[in-house]
Amino acid sequence: MKQGMRAAILTCCGRVALIVSAWGLSVMGTKAQEAAGMSYPQAEWSQAGDILMHTPGQELFNGVIHPSAGLFEDYFDVDKAAEEHRGYISMLEANGIRVHTVLGILNEVGMDSLRAIAEKQLVYDISQIPDEDAGKTEEYRQEVLSKMSRADLIRCIFLQPTVKLSKTDNNTGYEAQYIQNPLMNLYFTRDQSITTPQGHVICHMNSKQRAPETDIIALCYEHLGLKPILRISGEGRLEGGDYIPAGNIAFIGCGMRTNDEGIRQLMDADAFGHDTIVVVRDHKLWQMQMHLDTYFNIIDKDLCTLVGSRLNAQPGDPEYSTCDVWARKPGTTSYALWRQGVPFVEYIRGRGFNIIPIDYDDEMHYANNFLTIAPRHIMAVGGQSEELQERFRNAGVTVEWIPLESLIDGYGAAHCMTQVLQRKTYDPDKTPTAVQGMNVPVTEHQQAYRLNGTVASGGKRDILILHPVKGGAQGRHGKKIIN
Repeated sequence: MKQGMRAAILTCCGRVALIVSAWGLSVMGTKAQEAAGMSYPQAEWSQAGDILMHTPGQELFNGVIHPSAGLFEDYFDVDKAAEEHRGYISMLEANGIRVHTVLGILNEVGMDSLRAIAEKQLVYDISQIPDEDAGKTEEYRQEVLSKMSRADLIRCIFLQPTVKLSKTDNNTGYEAQYIQNPLMNLYFTRDQSITTPQGHVICHMNSKQRAPETDIIALCYEHLGLKPILRISGEGRLEGGDYIPAGNIAFIGCGMRTNDEGIRQLMDADAFGHDTIVVVRDHKLWQMQMHLDTYFNIIDKDLCTLVGSRLNAQPGDPEYSTCDVWARKPGTTSYALWRQGVPFVEYIRGRGFNIIPIDYDDEMHYANNFLTIAPRHIMAVGGQSEELQERFRNAGVTVEWIPLESLIDGYGAAHCMTQVLQRKTYDPDKTPTAVQGMNVPVTEHQQAYRLNGTVASGGKRDILILHPVKGGAQGRHGKKIIN
């Protein structure tokens, strides 16, 4: 983070809000925020303004030497991962997006705040030393913390060291084993919080080893003048990859990482800020699809993606997703269950979304975990199939392909690595767009398919993809038409 980006706190009508300055975020009240044309994200497809990210460093190493225990998919090169992440940030900045990094913020926060978090992370294990030494050991720990430099306090926060002490007659009288529980998943800044139209909510992580990440993210928000409005607690579980804002609708996944209690706390606190809450029920509970954004994503007000296994699933299949719809009258705060057990595909089509399918091989390469930075403009993992690239082109989607070959082995990609703090203020009347109709006939050498992969039989207006018939002449492979 550049020097001079410190947040100033002012209020307007009793509310703290955001405005974009030349150097990043500052806080100057609701009217100024509206004048800047930015607000808390109301729709996933609105133009992105500010994003919080964390470039991974030394804390990754322990995770990659036993990937499964680190919640990773496979080993990857720590240095290459950091280089990829910096490249991703550069691509976002080239689009006029202001990226705030966790490390940059920790290098600016007050030393007392930094030391308070480091104190939680630095543990002296005194279970193997005499009781009479315990009090002295705690005094010693506090003395060490009081002398630590900013850089070493940050190391304590990222690495979570434990010093397992034992008594000895040699040398200084103590010896130790040194254990680290580093925050290797911190670079997935989507997960520790959600940003709704109401503000920031600090999550309650499903995995115990990720729990300390939420304190760090909360400190980052407070330093930027963005005091969180709620913190999920108790039996509630919430992770940011399960939340996708869509104008008046909020999609929230309920499955491996987010539970009903976490969602209930959001609704009871009126923290969503949407009048319709769509709770998407995951019945598969598969690590590769741990969050909603791993199998469903939104590109524009009328365009989304869904992995093929979910799109084509039948009732009774593990991949068959259903949703419960909660609604309230505009201007009220209490939600009521309106519909339950609705087929998810049926629901999103009923809301006017055209669906681009993500085939299995592309899904395994994290094609669905893209970040939408503006209507029909996404940042996605490079290396996807030509078929998917063609589908995006035919839908009028601008795709910037990011090289993330190392980072995706951590079980996440472009969407997971970003927490969007601000987007352009949502105006449903000015948000594009729909696929334009094209009068393209189907020839005898082509077979027409709907986006869900079924053969089009004619008679129903639909979006189709043309493929050559086996044994026929080469046609316009993958060409999308309106039928």
